[in-house]
Amino acid sequence: MIKTYLKEKRSWIVFFISVQLLLIFIAYLDASVSLTAIFYFNFLSTLLLIIFLFYRYQKEAAYYKELKELNPAMDLSEMTEAKSPFEEIVQKSLTDFIYHQKQQLSRQTLELDQEKQDLLAWIHEVKTPLTAMKLMVDRLEDLKLKKQITFEWLRIHLLLDQQLHSRRISSMENDLFVEKADLETIIFDEIKTLQSWCIQKGIGFEVDLKEQFVWSDSKWLSFVIRQFLTNAVKYSESGDIEIKSFTEDGMIKLSITDYGVGISNRDLPRIFEKGFTSTSNHHNQAATGMGLYLATQAANALSITITVESALSKGSTFTLTFSKTNQFTNVWSM
Repeated sequence: MIKTYLKEKRSWIVFFISVQLLLIFIAYLDASVSLTAIFYFNFLSTLLLIIFLFYRYQKEAAYYKELKELNPAMDLSEMTEAKSPFEEIVQKSLTDFIYHQKQQLSRQTLELDQEKQDLLAWIHEVKTPLTAMKLMVDRLEDLKLKKQITFEWLRIHLLLDQQLHSRRISSMENDLFVEKADLETIIFDEIKTLQSWCIQKGIGFEVDLKEQFVWSDSKWLSFVIRQFLTNAVKYSESGDIEIKSFTEDGMIKLSITDYGVGISNRDLPRIFEKGFTSTSNHHNQAATGMGLYLATQAANALSITITVESALSKGSTFTLTFSKTNQFTNVWSM
């Protein structure tokens, strides 16, 4: 801070040194002026300058240091009171600027919230004709056409569901209801939803649930599992998807294993990033890079740990780890 302060005052220091040199030069030219007296004057004035700078540093440095360490979220009323006209100008400018930024942020927040509410309302509106469409599709007699339309209907349904949850996920803590969730019911409901897609691709499921219940929010847990099942079906061409639950080291684990295209080693660290899609499967235009990202966001709020093991062309295993006796259980038992 001292170095910075001296840099800020260097014009003063340069001017002072120039005056001292000028006096010495005059004394050198004029023999009537004693060089000894000039050197004595230079010494005293330099000493006074050092004392003056030290005094001013003590008064100004605290204010400058506070400005340097200013927290953007800090209330400026908590700052040291300005003690000079210049400091008052700086403080007033900062106050006006931060007030303007807060006003702008407040307006933008309201606009974003309104857009979010409008989008949620639109999604709910779209779901009504989508439900009616499903009832009409179910009455079709042409089985081939029925399968094709059902598949396209399912894609729209899953995309809308993903959008709905992506808008709610930022405030999902306010929507949580922790209960004893039935894994079997949740998983078979999700499999039933994906049934038409699985039939079309020739994919089956092997389900082995040694642990049937976990403490979680059933609605959000269904969403998390849905993302992994959808991912497994999307990247598998045939064969079975294995779903197992078991206890390991006092933790309940749910694993979902597919034998599809797998994930390359270079992609594994990034698969949960927002918008990331495979670098080895660019031709897949259906990938949005949102499913796994949203799943991890929801899982974090549910205190679920997600791990993945995968090899290219061999398949992937996603494991969800629940704590057997965690904070949810303790809260419920109180």
